[in-house]
Amino acid sequence: MSLNEIVLSILFTLIFFYLLYFTVRSAVRDGIKLAREKQENTPETARAED
Repeated sequence: MSLNEIVLSILFTLIFFYLLYFTVRSAVRDGIKLAREKQENTPETARAED
């Protein structure tokens, strides 16, 4: 395996994990946003029963 192939494989691996990081980050952010919206729309009496 030449040095060029090693560098390219490392580069593609880094790009993959970079994209994966931002995908997970945006999914978590959207999940937190939805949970907060749901909590704001829940009446106080229903929250006390849970």
